Amino acid sequence: MPVKEKKWNFISQQEDPAIALQEALKINRTLCNILTQRSILSFEEAKSYFRPSLENMHSPWLMKDMEIAVARILTAIAENEKIIIYGDYDVDGTTSVAIVFDFLCKIYDSNYLEYYIPNRYKEGYGLSKAGVDYAVENKFTLLIALDCGIKSNELIEEAKSRGVETIICDHHIPGKSLPPAVAILNAKQPDCPYPYKELCGCGVGFKLIHAISHKLGMPDTAYLPYLELVATAIAADIVPMTGENRLLTFHGLKQVNSNPSIGIKALIELSGLIGNVNITNLGYMIGPRINAAGRMDDAKKAVSLFIETDKTKALHIASLLQIDNKSRKETDTLITEEAITMIEENPAEQHKKSTVVYSPSWHKGVIGIVASRLLDRFYKPTIVFTKSGDVIAGSVRSIPGFNIHEGLEECKDLLIGFGGHYFAAGMTMAPENIELFKKKFDEVASSKLTPTDFIPVINIDAEVTLGELTPSFFSIQEQMEPFGPENLKPIFCVRNVKNIGCKIVKEHHVRFVVEQDGIIFNGIGFNLAEKYITIPQEDTLDLVFTLDENTYNQQTSLQLKVIDVVSSHTKK
Repeated sequence: MPVKEKKWNFISQQEDPAIALQEALKINRTLCNILTQRSILSFEEAKSYFRPSLENMHSPWLMKDMEIAVARILTAIAENEKIIIYGDYDVDGTTSVAIVFDFLCKIYDSNYLEYYIPNRYKEGYGLSKAGVDYAVENKFTLLIALDCGIKSNELIEEAKSRGVETIICDHHIPGKSLPPAVAILNAKQPDCPYPYKELCGCGVGFKLIHAISHKLGMPDTAYLPYLELVATAIAADIVPMTGENRLLTFHGLKQVNSNPSIGIKALIELSGLIGNVNITNLGYMIGPRINAAGRMDDAKKAVSLFIETDKTKALHIASLLQIDNKSRKETDTLITEEAITMIEENPAEQHKKSTVVYSPSWHKGVIGIVASRLLDRFYKPTIVFTKSGDVIAGSVRSIPGFNIHEGLEECKDLLIGFGGHYFAAGMTMAPENIELFKKKFDEVASSKLTPTDFIPVINIDAEVTLGELTPSFFSIQEQMEPFGPENLKPIFCVRNVKNIGCKIVKEHHVRFVVEQDGIIFNGIGFNLAEKYITIPQEDTLDLVFTLDENTYNQQTSLQLKVIDVVSSHTKK
């Protein structure tokens, strides 16, 4: 397929604030420009950014209903009620359940506690009828729903009528009416004064155990060790890396690297990580192993790993997650290849404004991953369908310019149900509607999208010279960690570098060796071979990249991780 061009968008610079910040911080001007782009304008703001302090955590008591939630839990403990901890099957849900369950086991008889993770295929996402039935049948009188429940009005009403009260700890946007729970902890609910609105589900659960600790006069060591799981959830759930999320992640990573729990340590060992664990490792190496349990088998394994106290048992459970993850990788690779072939062998698909593929044999647990891979390749709103019982289930991913939730709303007469947000959604549909849906969905996408929407955009923080990229520059950049949405790793552009030894490696990638004003840098560009071979060898190059370290033969050096490359004669 033809090489897809990308648009380079240079983020605007704020000249005067950057000058003032450089005078205060005495660091590289380019880095000061990037900091001001991120609303860091003073020495004090920079200090708080580079050195996040636990003293700046918001009080859990600021969250609406926290007093009620804590009182209800302590009443349940005093009266020997059975409490069930319920959470979703993804990283955010399983870590949430692990921290609340493990914490309550320290202050309450574990015989009165149990946790419940729904089966992805039999029960689906969120609070389930089967989960409520289980709570009732086993005489639980309090259900704590983590990372779910905010829209489960009918089920929570049913649970209440059958003698089970619910506390909701969620971070998803509430509906027009709230469930009849005894307490709702969700900073996004109306009238909640909690100052930070972007906590993940595990972050809300952490706030709950923080409040209980405070109420009982327990030391900080009662709840702070769980920060490693909060950081893992934040990394995997891709919530904004700002404010309190960044503070919690910063200290969670310190915990992972200084004194990890047995479960996290087992995952680190089996994933082959060497040296310090960073946010990328948590999100792309540890997170998928946790997620794989729910995708391929039973997510309860992930919770059992995080509450395990025996190293040998923890390594065994982690090895099971490793097997699940290997199976997940093999499965999603195979399905992605099948889907790409299906699209590329059908010429009509090349002219559509959307990508919709279906096979009844595909594994439901990986179709979201496959949809993301197809989006990366074809850069169109993408839906991957597979059979799920008597219906077909779809996972949807979109591009800027097309709100997938609104798009599905226009097709709802063909759907059984759907839910999601701007860029991602899930849906179910009767099999006989697939062709009608494909046609209607493409019409909707065509009506909303313009030709420029199909050009991927790279947002570039700053243009630099190779001479600027010193170890000191890199050291300060690394102190901007942890990176994530709204605090992304800086992306740079360098122009007019000489090609002094670039070559294609392993067919698809490019090993860069470039020079500018006597400064030589090595770099790697994954999947850039097709684009690189279109550039005349004698041309100088413009590169877009992130700055990384590379360790080879026990020697560590800076390298460019190249995202895009063009001839310097190409205007960008």
